[in-house]
Amino acid sequence: MTQAPVRLSPLPSGRIEERFEDKNPRYTEAEALAEANRCLYCVDAPCIKACPTAIDIPTFIRKIATGQVKGAARTILTANLLGQSCGQACPVEVLCAGDCVYNAWGREPIAIGRLQRYAVEAALARGPALFQAKPPTGRSAALVGAGPASIAAAGYLALEGHRAVIYERKAIPGGLNTLGIAPYKMKGHEALRELEWVLSLGDIELRTGVSVVEQATAPGEVAARDLLAEHDAVFLGLGLGDDARLGIPGEDGEGVVGATAFIERLKADPRLGLTGVRRAAVVGGGNTALDVAHELALLGVDVAIVYRRSEAEMSGYAHELEGARIAGARLIENRVPVEVVREGGRPVALRVAPADAGARREAPQGAAQAAEELVPADLIAVAIGQSRATRVALAFEGVALDARGRVVVDPATHRTGNPRVYSGGDCVNGGKEVVNAVAEAKIAARAMHEAMMQRAGGAAPGPAPQGS
Repeated sequence: MTQAPVRLSPLPSGRIEERFEDKNPRYTEAEALAEANRCLYCVDAPCIKACPTAIDIPTFIRKIATGQVKGAARTILTANLLGQSCGQACPVEVLCAGDCVYNAWGREPIAIGRLQRYAVEAALARGPALFQAKPPTGRSAALVGAGPASIAAAGYLALEGHRAVIYERKAIPGGLNTLGIAPYKMKGHEALRELEWVLSLGDIELRTGVSVVEQATAPGEVAARDLLAEHDAVFLGLGLGDDARLGIPGEDGEGVVGATAFIERLKADPRLGLTGVRRAAVVGGGNTALDVAHELALLGVDVAIVYRRSEAEMSGYAHELEGARIAGARLIENRVPVEVVREGGRPVALRVAPADAGARREAPQGAAQAAEELVPADLIAVAIGQSRATRVALAFEGVALDARGRVVVDPATHRTGNPRVYSGGDCVNGGKEVVNAVAEAKIAARAMHEAMMQRAGGAAPGPAPQGS
């Protein structure tokens, strides 16, 4: 069965993300061939082991080198249906490229991400379809959330012949890929183009503006029990929740934003304006904080990253901090925010203090205040974590959460305590990379397929097809 191309509504023009240039532009054919021919095609390739989806990297690079771009893309996408976005957004420096043997010799590692992006984009642009879905099985699955995990799971299920229906609360689908990845890595329209390709793989329906709840009482809501009644299995790809707050005086009001909410507006809302924003403080030490700092610095804003511990203790990747610094951001270590200072309702500074709270309590009041300092800021972005999407998960009977609010699953199948409900992505792993979400979705989709076929009395599935 060949599916007709799917076309999603485009993002509005005038978005700030359109101002950013690609950090790693797509290779030309000549550039890709030159880089592919540098590869040693290792037999016991450490790069494969470093990839959460185990893409056969030497094989796809060899195919690029020999002009088999479609075969290269098939090798990539068989292992990772979101191979295009992972080629652009993956932190290859700490994954596949970080384990390239060239690093040990003091040579530049193979640009695996850029080669991956080249192969997938080139093959999809040329057509025809790379995969053919199996005949319909008559079984269906609901996928809650339209982020990377649900998108990948839907694609794998559709290729097996199942119907997949994705339920997304927001009007714009794609989750992190569309609304959360730094625009100098990947634009929102590129993520939507990849989503369109996945939706065309088989019988996949996308329903936006739909919230899954325990009890449906309003238009646009669907009850969890109704999903289980309508479908044979459910996958929860819920992502994470709202940005955490600082809980300090002056935080409420304009000019103080959650980091992920800010990135989403920067990527999708043309009404967002930064007129008058000359200085910004970004609070946090993770990759989201570094992305926001990098973005603002590229836009010409004077950026200070405020972190409560030392640089060595930051959870963000070293290469991301270096990128933010090159763009112009600076790091203020071992400081905690204590107040947003406002004038005329607008923030003018972030008051910070030494992070050793015990020492501050023991010091005389005057000395403690003297240790505080002001970080000038017209905009303050808070990137200290996100809440968990517990409400939706707990709407399904049998689904449990751990002490950190993550959905509990069997790692071998990604099945929850409810035998018909599976889960993967950030709501399970606490917040990792797109490639981790795809890896977990692939495990869950395989287990869902096997369970649905067994209940239907179908034959056990064979191994996934390999690229050629």
